[in-house]
Amino acid sequence: MTESSPTSSSPTLSAPNTSPTSSPSTTNTPATTNNIATTPRISTTSTMLPSGSTIGLIGGGQLARMLAIAAAELGFRTVVFCPETDCPAAQTASDHIVSSYDDTSALDRFISLCDVVTYEFENLSLQTVQYIEKAQNVYPSSKALEITQDRLFEKQFLQEQGIRTASWHAVDNIASLLSGLSALGERGLLKTRRFGYDGKNQIMLDHPDEQALDEALKNFQEQPSILEEIVPFLSEISVLSARTKQGEHIFYDCPENQHKNGILHKSFVPSRIPLKVQKLAQEISVTVMDALNYVGVLCIEFFVLIDGELLVNELAPRVHNSGHWTQKACVTSQFEQHIRAICGLPLGNTYRHSNCQMINLLGNNLGEVKYFLTRERTSVHLYGKSSVQPLRKMGHVIQLTGPATKF
Repeated sequence: MTESSPTSSSPTLSAPNTSPTSSPSTTNTPATTNNIATTPRISTTSTMLPSGSTIGLIGGGQLARMLAIAAAELGFRTVVFCPETDCPAAQTASDHIVSSYDDTSALDRFISLCDVVTYEFENLSLQTVQYIEKAQNVYPSSKALEITQDRLFEKQFLQEQGIRTASWHAVDNIASLLSGLSALGERGLLKTRRFGYDGKNQIMLDHPDEQALDEALKNFQEQPSILEEIVPFLSEISVLSARTKQGEHIFYDCPENQHKNGILHKSFVPSRIPLKVQKLAQEISVTVMDALNYVGVLCIEFFVLIDGELLVNELAPRVHNSGHWTQKACVTSQFEQHIRAICGLPLGNTYRHSNCQMINLLGNNLGEVKYFLTRERTSVHLYGKSSVQPLRKMGHVIQLTGPATKF
């Protein structure tokens, strides 16, 4: 479900509720670099962090990198906390603490530097966030993280809110897998409950024989999983929204998304989806954010069915790949919006001045950078990653395709 940083392990969590197990058909030594200098702070209001305050970023990938850039533009400093010495975010942040996520002495140093903390990925130890939360504000909260980092908890939460998803069944062993397949017509998508992103940790099952089932469970190393219905959807869209501590909401136009091999390839706006369907998706986002008392930017990915009905695919408690186009096509980018929300600033205008598309640059198509650098109305954004892998996200391009239209 995340898209930027390596995963970290955490102890097994207990479910936050007692919902059913299926749905209806519906220690590394800390090191620091680039010490933060003391600068005068420009006061604003009691509810707003003043300019010069420091934002803590858990995770050092490209999302944290772009959050640090947005924070600097608003006069904030940033400190990145992650295990990697050479990470994309360290190139743009004010400070960098290199440590494992469970090193409490390093976390204490991190907390002492920060005025507020956020994270760039959900495959993070819940206990780490809860530890920080005891001493400092963390947005989104540990409650939001607990639900969105586990597919089962997420499905249960959505079901409690009356929000439709694809049918699903919890899988803990071969018996529950067989039961789920029987209920779903012997076809389904088996996914681990944790640590799945960009198509990883999921297997398509279509009338599998005994050997295929054994191999699937073996490949997952018997991790708790979830079996999802295979949905014949028309298209995929995202709702990118932000919420303040006071409960104010704001939305961006809904991008339509296209994937290749489970990885987002392109997002474009305007989408081809009717405005009334987009409005319904935004209303669902309000329900989710309010139920979580959410603060910051949230992305909800939807399947749009042929009849116009919506199914929630997954939640991402952070800025999202499908929102990168806002960097060039909107008055306020998703990254600036997230910084505004967690720091108590007024939310920024989401006006979109251009139609556009965002295309991901993976390791196997980095050769296209030179081409995009020569194109008009095209911006190239590289993440500064030190190693190239074929399907690794190395950057993205944003192409403005014309004046803003709704369709």
